[in-house]
Amino acid sequence: MVCAVGAHTLWGLFPIYWRLVDVANSTELVCHRIVWSFVSLAILLPILMNRGWWGGGKSVVAELSKPRVWFTYGAAASMIAINWFAFIWAVNHDRVLDASLGYYINPLVNVLLGVVVLGERLDRWQWFAVAVAAFGVSIMAIGAGGLPWVSILMAGSFGVYGLVKKRGQLPPLIGLWIEVSVLFIPAAIYLGWQVREGTSAFQLGSLRVTLMLLFAGVITITPLALFATAVRRLDLSLIGILQYVGPTLQFLVGAVLYNETLDRTRMGGFVFVWLALILFIAATHRPRRLGTLPSQSARS
Repeated sequence: MVCAVGAHTLWGLFPIYWRLVDVANSTELVCHRIVWSFVSLAILLPILMNRGWWGGGKSVVAELSKPRVWFTYGAAASMIAINWFAFIWAVNHDRVLDASLGYYINPLVNVLLGVVVLGERLDRWQWFAVAVAAFGVSIMAIGAGGLPWVSILMAGSFGVYGLVKKRGQLPPLIGLWIEVSVLFIPAAIYLGWQVREGTSAFQLGSLRVTLMLLFAGVITITPLALFATAVRRLDLSLIGILQYVGPTLQFLVGAVLYNETLDRTRMGGFVFVWLALILFIAATHRPRRLGTLPSQSARS
């Protein structure tokens, strides 16, 4: 529980970090996250394995030799890359509230994936909460004149990422390293091309920007490691509840710190989503009486 709350708190404050380095375009920022996450993990993991973590290096190498492992985490890598890009694009185009909405929708995706793929059961009040949240999203879509595509992209990609990670068998940090390893070469090529063209943020930005980009690996790894740990220990339905911590902080950042437009229709939609959260939490905290939500940890 602590890992999940900590992860989403950090994600909730991420818009502030990425806005401070918006001299780089969205693609470049995603590539920096990938490259410096790879470098950070490449330094950290051998140290931990030499100290006997995960059974030592031989055990880890044995797992990495299995094609199934690379297929599973390769799929996770593609989803997290899409999610990172959509999020950073939203932040750097003054759409932090849309990013917030994306992560408000994400728990609904997790709940539905839990029901459809993992066989989790919901009672009528939990289904009602899902319907209320969907209604809130519909209000915002109608008011905006169309579906919030960036929000939907974020929700869908991160929902599938969570499902894939739920089925992963490797320790969280090893899994993260595989994901960024899959993405490392194309990301490094893109950054190298930008340096060649003279358009890299390293060349155009200040020393502060350079240091923040170099630190992108650390600030990326920390919440992902916390989330990867939590998602293997908690029901996807409970993960869905806790994921409202991040979007709530992002909502406050967008509305209060960056003063983004929050008209009556959008605010009404958020109110319905918040109401759904309250209903879902209330229903989920009565599992013994309602006989729902079987423990995933007991089934794995």
